[in-house]
Amino acid sequence: MARKRKGIAINGIIVVDKPKGASSNHVLQQVKRLFNAQKAGHTGSLDPMATGVLPICFGQATRISQYLLDADKAYIATIQLGKTTDTGDAEGQILTQESPPLLDMQELQNLLDLFIGEIQQTPPMYSALKHQGQPLYKLARKGIEITRPPRLIHIYQLDCMGYDSENHTINVYVKCSKGTYIRALAIDIGEKIGCGAHLSALKRVQCGLLTDKEMVSLEKLNALSSQQMLQYIYSSEYPFTDCPIFTIPKDEIDIFYRTGKLMNTQKLHGIVRLYDENAQFIAIANFDQGQLIKKQFFLQGIMEHDQKNVQH
Repeated sequence: MARKRKGIAINGIIVVDKPKGASSNHVLQQVKRLFNAQKAGHTGSLDPMATGVLPICFGQATRISQYLLDADKAYIATIQLGKTTDTGDAEGQILTQESPPLLDMQELQNLLDLFIGEIQQTPPMYSALKHQGQPLYKLARKGIEITRPPRLIHIYQLDCMGYDSENHTINVYVKCSKGTYIRALAIDIGEKIGCGAHLSALKRVQCGLLTDKEMVSLEKLNALSSQQMLQYIYSSEYPFTDCPIFTIPKDEIDIFYRTGKLMNTQKLHGIVRLYDENAQFIAIANFDQGQLIKKQFFLQGIMEHDQKNVQH
């Protein structure tokens, strides 16, 4: 007999404003306890020094975690010019110091424009990437340097938001593809200027369609009742509301539930929201040239469908 899972069966997504200094897993565990949720998981770690958008999925919504991991992200970052550190951020030990040149906003923007588009980026040693099963940051702490092959990433937008010539810091807005390391971008910008640099502050403001407008802080959640907290939970469908809807024909719904296959799919491409004939959201599907290559059911629709079959 299966052991009953402790907690409440909550389904959906909450966008937490991760505080500085806390690990993503620590925030996850706090939120899980606050909601007394049976099942929860975050969708990609932020470094302890980073703040901002940390989507946490409850229950069935954990099935879409990979979609959010793969989604484009946006950040506001502060880059300290003239100093490099062993970690590439403000938490590391200073390696070099050099006086940065004075730049104007237009010069800075012209330089940042060089990084827009598809570029090769070498992941930093202080990262969660693994080498022979061991995270690189653990090797880095032992003074071990591993050759990291550069990866193709995409910088969609890189804007200079401000420049403090006295403190030699620049604030930038970055919109980028998955797998982009903002610390590595800060290092590369410092090298391009010729004075070195490191990342001194980072805030994630967007993950896919989830933005800082949907965020709620841990402090606010702690001040709310259990019922009031529920207002901050979004449906599993919410991150996909920019994707097209495909309503499965009534005569195909049974075979879809049994086999997960669809007919007449030649016009479908990419991520699609699947609805039944009652406008019930039942699944996220991914199509390539009309072929269903991946799907994620949401149990409510399946359970209701099974109940109807039993009743009839």
